[in-house]
Amino acid sequence: MIKKKKTEIYALGQHISMSAHKARRVIDQIRGRSYEETLMILELMPYRACYSIFKLVYSAAANASYNTGSNETNLIISKAEVNEGTTVKKLRPRARGRSFPIKRPTCHITIGVKDISLNEYEDKYMRMIHQSVYNKSRGGIWGKK
Repeated sequence: MIKKKKTEIYALGQHISMSAHKARRVIDQIRGRSYEETLMILELMPYRACYSIFKLVYSAAANASYNTGSNETNLIISKAEVNEGTTVKKLRPRARGRSFPIKRPTCHITIGVKDISLNEYEDKYMRMIHQSVYNKSRGGIWGKK
């Protein structure tokens, strides 16, 4: 039986005080990029969401280096998603004793990083198993009649 190592490490930020749409336009720019390239992009983008996402990417890389001992140069952003959180509702006083509702949206951001050096080793190992099982010349399961 083959045990699969956990190669994806997460960092989760909950109840971040910003709209999910505004965070998504930054997240879409960094999905699938390398760790170092992501940090450069987030430092240079002019949006307010970049600071929160920068901290989460940094935290995910720190989790990966501490838990699995992976090097930060081998990390890529494999999963980046934004979900809507709860909406904080407040009342603002208006003229003639009336009130006006204020809705402050929050969001939950999940950043997942993956070590590509571990994936190359697993892919090579799985390819060897695949060739030995399905190869006709070695008498694999498809070689028997």
